[in-house]
Amino acid sequence: MTDPTFPATNTMHTQPLRPLAIFGAGGFGREVLVLVHQINERQPTWQLTGFYDDAPPSQGTLHGLPYLGTSADLNEGTVPLHVVVAVGSSQSRAAVVAQLTSPHLVFATLIHPGVACAPYQNLQIGAGCIISQGCILTTDIILGQHVLLNLGCTIGHDAVLEDFCSLMPHANVGGAAHLESGVYLGTNATVINHVQVGARTIVGAGAVAVRNLPANCTAVGVPAQVIKNKQYQM
Repeated sequence: MTDPTFPATNTMHTQPLRPLAIFGAGGFGREVLVLVHQINERQPTWQLTGFYDDAPPSQGTLHGLPYLGTSADLNEGTVPLHVVVAVGSSQSRAAVVAQLTSPHLVFATLIHPGVACAPYQNLQIGAGCIISQGCILTTDIILGQHVLLNLGCTIGHDAVLEDFCSLMPHANVGGAAHLESGVYLGTNATVINHVQVGARTIVGAGAVAVRNLPANCTAVGVPAQVIKNKQYQM
């Protein structure tokens, strides 16, 4: 269920459009729909099929695309289909991915065409990642599977973001920083160079992590201080 490639942005389209469903019919799902349109404007790549969500929307269509059912319905499909999980929460996104078990499903990687991803940057980007408009990635960066970089995020050299990390708009990760699985950075949060953030930790909006943070906590402020500890599993 992996898709190690992402669409090129500077070559002529020669392949048939790939069918793509969006799981998540909320606000972020609609933002991902815009991202798909932006990709297709640069190079036709995806044929959108519709939305899936375990909580049906109030209307049967969203921006012209139909609501097609739940995760169970998605698993029952019998033809190959790409799917992107448009869920902002790290925990919730991981839970959805765990439910999508059909061998016919492949997780799509979506990268805004304006984001530089040249081979000389040495970027490793896992299946299911979503990289939105305005993001900057420098060099020798590793993104695990299903990492979300919302609008205008920056990632410095040698940074590692493990599976299911979620960065909200304008979050910043410094050089050689390491975010373990499921870390969530709020809007305008910053993790400075060489700082490690433990798995499933939340760094609140505007906070600045200047020293290592443990797993399963919430940290806020400048510098970021732990205000809550919570034990849970993704």
